[in-house]
Amino acid sequence: MFYPPRWIAALLAMAAFPALVGAQETTSTSTLQPVTGQPQTLPDTDVVGQPTPSATPFDPGNQDLPAGNFAFPALTEQFYGGASPLDFGGLNNVIKGEKSLFEQSNFGTIIDQETIREKQATDMFRALQFEPGVLMQQTGRGQASPFIRGVTGQQLLILVDGIRVNNSVLRAGPNQYFNTFDPGQVERIEVLRSSGSVLYGSDAIGGTINIVTRSADPTRANYTAGSFRQFFSTADNSPYSRANIEGWVGGGGLFAGASFMDVNDIDIGGGRGRQPFTNYEQYAGDIKYNLMVNDDQVVTVALSHFEQSNLPRSDRFPPFVFNRPGNTARPTFFDPQQRDLAYIRWQGMAYNINPLFDTFTTTFSYQRTKEGSREFTNFSVPLNDYTRRQEGEFDDEMLGFQASLSKDLTAEGFGIITYGTDYYYEDIDASRQRFSVQTGAPLPPNQQAIGPQYPDDSIADRVGCYLNWDVLLTSRLNAVIGVRYENSDQQGTPRFSFAGVPEDVFYSRTYQDWIGSIGLTYNLTDEINIVGGVYEGYRAPTVDDLVVNTTFAQNAVQSPQLAALNVQPEHSVTYEIGAKYSGERLQLQIFEWWNSINDYLARDTVMGNTVLANHDAFLNGTELAGEYLLDPTWSLFGNFAYTFGQDLTIQDPINRIPPTQGVLGLRWRELDRRSYFEVFAWMVNRQDRNSNNPNTVGDSRFYVNGQFATPGFATLNLRTGTTWGEFDQHRVSLSLENITDQYYRVHGSGVDGTGFNAIFGYEYRQ
Repeated sequence: MFYPPRWIAALLAMAAFPALVGAQETTSTSTLQPVTGQPQTLPDTDVVGQPTPSATPFDPGNQDLPAGNFAFPALTEQFYGGASPLDFGGLNNVIKGEKSLFEQSNFGTIIDQETIREKQATDMFRALQFEPGVLMQQTGRGQASPFIRGVTGQQLLILVDGIRVNNSVLRAGPNQYFNTFDPGQVERIEVLRSSGSVLYGSDAIGGTINIVTRSADPTRANYTAGSFRQFFSTADNSPYSRANIEGWVGGGGLFAGASFMDVNDIDIGGGRGRQPFTNYEQYAGDIKYNLMVNDDQVVTVALSHFEQSNLPRSDRFPPFVFNRPGNTARPTFFDPQQRDLAYIRWQGMAYNINPLFDTFTTTFSYQRTKEGSREFTNFSVPLNDYTRRQEGEFDDEMLGFQASLSKDLTAEGFGIITYGTDYYYEDIDASRQRFSVQTGAPLPPNQQAIGPQYPDDSIADRVGCYLNWDVLLTSRLNAVIGVRYENSDQQGTPRFSFAGVPEDVFYSRTYQDWIGSIGLTYNLTDEINIVGGVYEGYRAPTVDDLVVNTTFAQNAVQSPQLAALNVQPEHSVTYEIGAKYSGERLQLQIFEWWNSINDYLARDTVMGNTVLANHDAFLNGTELAGEYLLDPTWSLFGNFAYTFGQDLTIQDPINRIPPTQGVLGLRWRELDRRSYFEVFAWMVNRQDRNSNNPNTVGDSRFYVNGQFATPGFATLNLRTGTTWGEFDQHRVSLSLENITDQYYRVHGSGVDGTGFNAIFGYEYRQ
């Protein structure tokens, strides 16, 4: 299904600016990296490809590139079909290859650590903002939910160091969990559009985001170092502080850091003052130790903790709530919002040792998602007079195991075969208690809620295995073919209400499926690749889908719908075709994609009750990204994305489809990236194509200036910074956001857009 207006707009823009279809950041979107004129470290390839000859598996991968050229950086991990262990920040992966973003069949981008610094990212919202085809939504100021190809939340898979963040209590639609990472801990962010379900299993329907964390650098031999980073934002008077220590001695290296941020109410611009209840605090800490067992193997142990406190859900407070018909929203705080991760990983090379594999990686992980909430009565009494209504908490502990093996049979003409398995087990504890509106005391048992948000002591697990084959069919045509089997089980005892009488009902469900994918890359010329593929996706219903108990979906009379227990898993098929150009001056990616989702899980409203049901849905879109080099230091860059979505069962727009948006800018950057300057416009079209579902019509996030639509807008932005000192110890930076102080709102958000904002930064590094 094609829509000429967006093609006309894109072609006109391309005619005016040959580099329009570009990445918002050179390395920010990672569509390309300018050559420094010196040996340059590209992001490690980590493809199961031809291993790079080196004395150890940790060769930094430096490449001498002729000045004036560009190189698509390599996309790590299994995204391009090679399926190998990740390079977990700093330590180059034991599997090296030559496949890059230019050679892989998907639309992929990388935001590297240097770009995260240039963005002055105090949270993951800012780290991923303005990337090609990515819309960042916030229901609360401390929350962030990326939209990729029209989907978010449960249909978008988030990984950290290749380990699943998605769990059974990840809420449907926009949620806050992408913001439970400290950007100061991040080495890079890898973004893959289209389904990644074959490699990672359930949830990766619209795309996959992998957050790679930092490590000590083994290539620096014996060293110790430290750094301190301080940012201050004027729009919310928020300081962000981060300190790191790192070092490598003998065969081991340590990286550790901690951060703190105190966010105040945000100035929303347009002379409207500050939006109340957009303030919160957060702190984080992390440590990672790498031990080289020998020249071919490394063991990694990592721990991290992230916590936010007193985080308001901003759309449930005035003046936002008064946009909602009925004004029934209950003010809500999340306290704490916590995520913990611990893992141990063993990876290495086994050439000439084992006939079944050349490289291997195994990972054992423990992850904890803990969330407390305080929900108050509605605004029938003054805001400063209400007492607690109810408090709830859930605690999801997830154990994981992953194993991945690869065998290089290129010399025999059979390409590279990668296979592996993954297993995750969850134990969910939950509780909820109501309090008297008059006295604040706990209510008696017969007046308590039906039950907690999720059934206490619920169990969920998923196991999968996959096989991936990366093979050169002809001298110009490469294919990546994959297949996966996955099984998901869950059980629990939710409390239902029958004729006003509560009753505990045990349930157990099992979902399983086979899915496959094929991606093709045809090397038309040395500078042009034609790419495309067909990718199946899969998402099994979760505890949140089937038995979530929220006060908005049900109360003491209403209850979860038994029919929801019979819904089927979502299945998707993504078709895409694209072209990539990699020349001396121009880097370009352009894609057209279609996604057909069968058994799409939608929330219908029937007689005032929310009912989960399977629908059929269709999405389609266009994505363009690239950069044009004017001379060795100046470039034009930009990106463009259009998305269309339709619920075919009820012939209604899919909820929260992002509006058409794009970026166009001019950048100057020194070849060694010590100093930079860029100015760019972010342009977003009006979105009035909203779902008529009562859940959407009654949602204050879709009402702007009293209209059921999100107006279009454009913001002007500037970034600059410089480094100095004998060893480049000092760095100062400045960002000016929304220079014209426009009032705007990102579609479907509970926080209005930042008004004029100056971010000042200083960093010291040894």
